[in-house]
Amino acid sequence: MSFTRRQFLGSSAAAVIVAGTMAKGKVFGANEKIGMGVIGFRGRGGSHIGAWTSNPRTELVALCDVDKSVLDKGVATVSTKTKKKPKGYVDLRKLLDNKSVDAVSIATPNHWHSLAAVWACEAGKDVYVEKPCSHNVWEGRQLVNAARKYGRIVQHGTQIRSSVGMQEAMQKLRDGVIGEVYMARGLCYKSRDSIGKKADCPVPKGVDYNLWLGPAPEHAFNPNRFHYNWHYCYDYGNGDMGNQGVHQMDIARWGLGVALPKKVTAMAGMYIFDDDKEVPNVSTAMFSYPDAGKKGRMLVFETRPWYTNDEDGAKIGVLFYGSEGYMVIDSYSAYRTFLGEKKEPGPSNDKGGDHYGNFLDAIQARDPKILNAEVLEGHYSAALCHLGLLSFRIGRSFDFDPEKEQILNDAEADAYLTRKYRVPFVVPKIDV
Repeated sequence: MSFTRRQFLGSSAAAVIVAGTMAKGKVFGANEKIGMGVIGFRGRGGSHIGAWTSNPRTELVALCDVDKSVLDKGVATVSTKTKKKPKGYVDLRKLLDNKSVDAVSIATPNHWHSLAAVWACEAGKDVYVEKPCSHNVWEGRQLVNAARKYGRIVQHGTQIRSSVGMQEAMQKLRDGVIGEVYMARGLCYKSRDSIGKKADCPVPKGVDYNLWLGPAPEHAFNPNRFHYNWHYCYDYGNGDMGNQGVHQMDIARWGLGVALPKKVTAMAGMYIFDDDKEVPNVSTAMFSYPDAGKKGRMLVFETRPWYTNDEDGAKIGVLFYGSEGYMVIDSYSAYRTFLGEKKEPGPSNDKGGDHYGNFLDAIQARDPKILNAEVLEGHYSAALCHLGLLSFRIGRSFDFDPEKEQILNDAEADAYLTRKYRVPFVVPKIDV
């Protein structure tokens, strides 16, 4: 795969040495704590709070959430646990002005991930951003560029990359444990019930809905487009492929040793339920890498919402197929291999890791090469989810230029790689 100069500068965590051997930022003394801020924490952000309040290297100094009831509860909980009251913010821009905040972790809805992270980079903060790091392909690239331009440590929340078992599995694939790998299948068979249908209604008391919408278009408030169910609305989320599936997409891409594809095709539909979900609940997406491996490689990704079989123990996982056997990834850390026609058991491991700790290691060393999920890797994996969703959204296949990150000969499809942002919540174009 060839690269443009822009992508060369961002082609791996190690590439930041082009601009200097270490990222810009504060150097921490042996006993000096990293001041952390958490932005958005009703769901996944609760894990962030737990990580920063239990780690001796960090002090949670600020919290931000647009829902005042969530914010007040979080401030009270942290105050009780740590005996120190964090500063509470409704507007993340004010949190980013706080000089005691050295780094932020972002667990907002997906449509805020890139903009919040870009603003944090511009403010001189290091960033841990939840998956997917973007809501569309274009803004993911701007986040990568922001990390490079401002010399920030930016970790993507695909924590599987810090698993010792997964690191071993990827090395085994590179060593040829199952021979020449030609295909990966990512599975997201996750039970998702109907969300029903709900009417628009007044904004709940204490919620800053303008800030919640942020970059997304104006829309009347609806509870089925708000807490958690926003995942299934195109304006805010990316369905199960971009929610849970981005983890498995990341592993599949990692194991194949590929970045962005040259052709994308997908089919999908909404089955079983008649509800307010916009993103189809059953889908199959295929990504072609004709230049990878000896004869090309393929990545296939499937989502199913309800009762289904597993595949060699995996419902949420990845299967790699090679000339000498296959490998099953069936959890966040476990892998198993089966060799030859008789499926003889091969290497296996299920040891986990510490993704939050890996982020802190990189901050203290001012070295993004330490990161297990540097933002460029997050961008590539998130982009695959976006491209798969796009193919079945427009109802056709398309060719893709992985160097320019553009769809070829299809202006309508190419327009979906970005969005029209709502002023002033505009993801800026960032050149490096």
